[in-house]
Amino acid sequence: MKNITLRQLRYFEALAREAHFGRAADSCAISQPALSVQIKELEDTLGLQLFERTPKQVRLTPSGVAFAARARVVLDQVQQMGEWAKAVRGGLLERLRLGVIPTIAPYMLPKLIGNLTACFPEMDIDVRETITPRLLEELMDSRLDAAIVALPIDEPSLIEVPLFTEEMVLVRSDAPDPPEPLSTEALNDMRLLLLEEGHCFRDQALSFCNINATRPRDGLDGSSLSTLVQMVGAGIGATLIPEMAIGVETRATAVHVSRFTAPAPTRTIGLIWRKANPMGDALRDIAEVVRKTRA
Repeated sequence: MKNITLRQLRYFEALAREAHFGRAADSCAISQPALSVQIKELEDTLGLQLFERTPKQVRLTPSGVAFAARARVVLDQVQQMGEWAKAVRGGLLERLRLGVIPTIAPYMLPKLIGNLTACFPEMDIDVRETITPRLLEELMDSRLDAAIVALPIDEPSLIEVPLFTEEMVLVRSDAPDPPEPLSTEALNDMRLLLLEEGHCFRDQALSFCNINATRPRDGLDGSSLSTLVQMVGAGIGATLIPEMAIGVETRATAVHVSRFTAPAPTRTIGLIWRKANPMGDALRDIAEVVRKTRA
């Protein structure tokens, strides 16, 4: 029986993730025929069919699903050995694969990337912007080193380092009269526009407003804060945005920003990474740069 190679495991993982030979080949920077050959050799070595192949779809067989879990353990161990070697040598991260949620990325990344580059000029930085559930999946699969998210996450296998807390504010089309902080009760008379499902900021807003997430709402769910603020500017309801987004989202739209009476709604932003990552000390240095960027 031939030995299974790490290359085959990586190609298998890519195909399992992408469910498409072309996309998997692109992600591995090889040709599609070369990927197909390696997958076929892996199946022949195991004596198992790992994928169902149809003209329109590639998906794991039951044997493929079971094999995927075992392959992930092996690949995680290999990556951890490399990270351990770097940590032992005392070197800093050579490459940072950083995830960021969409309600932070546009407002913090430009300055943060500059600060990280200044502090770690030899480090390559790859950024992935997507919603929290996907960031957690990619972090657990070792496709990301760390992620900037809203806390808490409450995942035992992850380390959470709180960085800062910020208020949520209300964006509305008309000026408040009198111009005083609003109470929570004032939201009951407004058409509240929220981000679509999957965004943690949506869940935080619903929690603050004491709105049942499953209850039908007469509102608009947007894919970005920019869309929601523009709708508010057009006279369609009101929305909540984080404090860091005020400058970017309101500078070109005729809206008004109102703060809330104490206790105002807040969110805590933090950096998370796998406990098994031996580069934890380096990631704590990264966290400190993020904290100072916000300050």
